[in-house]
Amino acid sequence: MRLKGKKIVCFVEAEFEDLELWYPVIRLREEGAEVHLAGPEADKEYRGKYGVPAKTDKSFADLSADEYDGVLVPGGWAPDKIRRYPEVLDLLRQADRAGKPIGQICHAGWVLISADILKGRRVTSTPGIKDDMTNAGATWVDEAVVVDGNLISSRRPPDLAPYAKAYCDRLAQ
Repeated sequence: MRLKGKKIVCFVEAEFEDLELWYPVIRLREEGAEVHLAGPEADKEYRGKYGVPAKTDKSFADLSADEYDGVLVPGGWAPDKIRRYPEVLDLLRQADRAGKPIGQICHAGWVLISADILKGRRVTSTPGIKDDMTNAGATWVDEAVVVDGNLISSRRPPDLAPYAKAYCDRLAQ
């Protein structure tokens, strides 16, 4: 229960990658963290790429970076939608400036690109968006998990175990 008292927000939109959302959320909850799911609308069910539902606790508009200790952005096709919400991008910028852990996996890098927080950072993602990440000013590496300060990034579902561990470890510091 080393994360008891920590609050995390995890972004949700239609067609999130089911495992990339639920594995870290469950892992964080097992360690005692309180995790809120936030989407365009509060109290709405969004379905993952494979049909697993996720019901939101809050809307993007209701979020404040001050009330959270960290942020998670799952992959799938949802990041292409999530990055279109200015309040999400503002929250990510505030969390980054405050040094709060930001976890991103697979296509979630698109959201961080739109938040303009990758310049000079060392990251990974699905190889499919490698060019997007480097064009945003990041140094992309092909590793299961990369920790660069408060930014924890990972490639895809087979890397979930080391990704979730690295995120929990960073949050526990």
